[in-house]
Amino acid sequence: MTKIYKPTRNAEDWRDFLADPVLHWKTGYSAKSMAYAWEENAGMPPSIKQALSTAFEGDIEPLIVIPEFKVPLPGGRTQSQNDAFVFARIGEQTAVIMIEGKVEEPFGDPISKWFDPNSKGRVERLDYLAHMLGLDESPPIHLRYQLFHRTASAVIEAERFKADLAIMLVHSFSQTHKWFGDYAAFADLMKCEGAHLGKVVKSNLETGRPLYLGWVTGDPVYLTR
Repeated sequence: MTKIYKPTRNAEDWRDFLADPVLHWKTGYSAKSMAYAWEENAGMPPSIKQALSTAFEGDIEPLIVIPEFKVPLPGGRTQSQNDAFVFARIGEQTAVIMIEGKVEEPFGDPISKWFDPNSKGRVERLDYLAHMLGLDESPPIHLRYQLFHRTASAVIEAERFKADLAIMLVHSFSQTHKWFGDYAAFADLMKCEGAHLGKVVKSNLETGRPLYLGWVTGDPVYLTR
C-alpha cells in the first residue's frame, strides 16, 4: 500500500481512487454521493459532526480525509477498502474514523456465505477480526462480514496512528434507512447499548482503543449530484 497521497481538487477526483472508476461512479450511488457530501462541507458533513457530538464534547475538526483507504488484513491478499479514512481532533482527543458509504446496497455477504472452514486464509482472517474486535468466540454467521473488517480497520489504524479513539461510521444516503437492521444486529454483538439512527455509541468490548459505532443519514441532495 502506498504511503503517498494526493490531495483532491473537487469531488470528481474521488473517482480516481475507485476499483472501477466507471462502474462505481454513478449519480444516486454511494461513492459519488459521499464524495460530493464531504468535498462540499470542508471535509466533514454537518450530519457527521452532529452524530459525533452525541458521544463526545468539544470541537470536532477533520485533520485529514483519504478516500478509498485500504487496510491490509492477514489471511489473503484482499484488503479492507474503506470508503474514507478520517483522522480528526475531537475535543482534546484524536480519532481514527472509518466511513462506510451506503445507499441501497447491503454490507456484503453474511459470514455464512463468505466463510469457508476449509480455507486456511479465511479461518485465519476471521480469527484475527474476532480478536481485534474483542470477541471471545467466532462471530454469528448470519451477520454481515463487511461490518467486521470495516470496524477492525478503525481499530487497526487507531493503534497504528496512536489515536485515542477508533470509530466506524455508516454514512447512509438511504432515506428509508435500508439495512439498518443488519448494522443494529452487529452493534448489539459489539455491546453498543442504545445504537440508533444519528447516534454514536461506545462498544463495551475490550479493543486496542476505545471503539465507537454510528449510523448517520446523509443529505438526500447528494443523491442527485
